[in-house]
Amino acid sequence: MKKIVSVFMVMILLVGCSSNGQKETVFYNNEQDTTPSQQENNEIEVVAEDLDVPWSIEKNNNTYYLTERTGAVVKIENGKMERQSVELEKDLATASEAGLLGFVLTPDFQESNLAFAYYTYVDSSGQFNRIITLRLEDNVWREDGVLLDKIPSGSYHHGGRLKIGPDGKLYATAGDAADSTIAQDLQSLGGKILRMNLDGSIPKDNPFADSYVYSYGHRNPQGITWLPDGMLYASEHGNNANDEINRIEPGKNYGWPIIEGHEKQEEMVSPLFTSGDNSTWAPSGMDNYNGKLYVAALRGTAVIEFDLESGEKREVITGLGRIRDVLIDDNYLYFISNNSDGRGNPQESDDKLYRIPLTVLN
Repeated sequence: MKKIVSVFMVMILLVGCSSNGQKETVFYNNEQDTTPSQQENNEIEVVAEDLDVPWSIEKNNNTYYLTERTGAVVKIENGKMERQSVELEKDLATASEAGLLGFVLTPDFQESNLAFAYYTYVDSSGQFNRIITLRLEDNVWREDGVLLDKIPSGSYHHGGRLKIGPDGKLYATAGDAADSTIAQDLQSLGGKILRMNLDGSIPKDNPFADSYVYSYGHRNPQGITWLPDGMLYASEHGNNANDEINRIEPGKNYGWPIIEGHEKQEEMVSPLFTSGDNSTWAPSGMDNYNGKLYVAALRGTAVIEFDLESGEKREVITGLGRIRDVLIDDNYLYFISNNSDGRGNPQESDDKLYRIPLTVLN
């Protein structure tokens, strides 16, 4: 019997402003040491509000699709929001950080009504993550097939980001499931960035024969993006501190749990950026524009810009609490707050999907 995770649907009118009809004040920093109060701007728009622990942003032309960890896909089109039910073959896990996570439409979505999704489930054999296809029929997303199953899951560190790369392959981030030893184990799918064909098969040019593993030695990667030159970058949660931004190359070992932060060791890759021993970002979704990475920060409660040429970083959005995912499209930066996940302080009508023109940030 299929498990119906979300059985309700709502339709509300959305506007590009807050509930009192005014655009919200958001703070962005032009300098690393600039305080938010010095940089008020009213260019931000609220695209959607009253979201329930949103996790991933996808956009198709002028239509948005957001996953909610509790088990729904939110569709936003022509100023209206519709919460669409999701029917899964397995019971959705309720562990910390778990649920319906990554989501990406297939390249032929207009014809096939298919998307890829990543979710955490529980059954008689335990708790795991799986990557599936979802088919949209009559405003309900139904699990249509399984691409990869039994990705390790534990009390936390599920990974969960899905993206289709410029090579046409599907990439997934998988956390170490709170068992750091598996990050170095090439026989385990945990603590890895995974790569597969869109039918779930293993690409012949993957770095390890007959393996989905693309890179390893990761703790809890939650964001990936490709620059126009095809280079892949990823964000990763460190152990309390030492969060990382890495340049990802096939077959490379990114060190966890042997090294972290500024530490170095032969045959292991150290990060391009790290929060260091005394600070934490808890970085999640990411995107890029004009040689800069834009990264959602949960504990850092910001969108952080990393300049790959200068090596500098700055907070460009603050004052809205925990940020889970970002998307850059059509000269706008989109981002979702994540204050309703049990670790934040929800503001009125949280959580929300926001957007701001890139010209305001540059």
